[in-house]
Amino acid sequence: MINGKKVVVVMPAYNAEKTLKKTYDEIPFDIVDDVVLVDDKSSDQTSILAREIGIKHVITHEQNLGYGGNQKSCYKKALELDADITIMVHPDYQYTPLLIPSIAHIIANGLYDAVLASRILGKGALRGGMPMYKYIANRFLTLTQNILIGQKLSEYHTGYRAFSREILETIDFESNSDDFVFDNQMLCQVFHAGFDIAEVTCPTKYFEEASSINFARSSTYGLGVLKWSFIYWLSKRGLVNPRIFKTKK
Repeated sequence: MINGKKVVVVMPAYNAEKTLKKTYDEIPFDIVDDVVLVDDKSSDQTSILAREIGIKHVITHEQNLGYGGNQKSCYKKALELDADITIMVHPDYQYTPLLIPSIAHIIANGLYDAVLASRILGKGALRGGMPMYKYIANRFLTLTQNILIGQKLSEYHTGYRAFSREILETIDFESNSDDFVFDNQMLCQVFHAGFDIAEVTCPTKYFEEASSINFARSSTYGLGVLKWSFIYWLSKRGLVNPRIFKTKK
């Protein structure tokens, strides 16, 4: 705990057997109270290994629900565990859990309700091996999103993020897509509900075992990001009223 606030790490997993233990071993358990791993019907031994290394809360999907569907299970379980701060860490070791204390303290001290670990701040993405075409796409999408959403984030596409209980109890994340665009829909929801988002610099690693999506899926994701950023722009002007921007309280 930090300042009496319970910290829960959630790990959306798919075929993460090779990197799970390395990721788990870097989690700072002096402040992290619980870990949740959701296995989205992996074809390897991810769930078995998760239990062997000591993860108490392992959820295994009977069918593959997609990246967004996986996160929905993660956040619902975190709320069941009474998490005050929920931090998503991918178990593919692309992002180091060593940043958890810095991220968690920002929320625990009431500075912000959401934190993103940015690969773009400090040139961490290129230094860590991000392919140039992905870097260029990231910069283009982020610039367009900042214009449409009216923010100044360095990137919207990191998978390393943390949310306060208030955010998870306010936005309707279950109405979002089960695919990769879930991440950006959720950030649109956070801004739409009036919350602010902080960023911290994050080193990153690109290697064979790290999760990634192919060019076709990346293109679909990019179009989805632009679509929902434009819908956000329309919604803020009262021109549309999509379900995902309706709050739960």
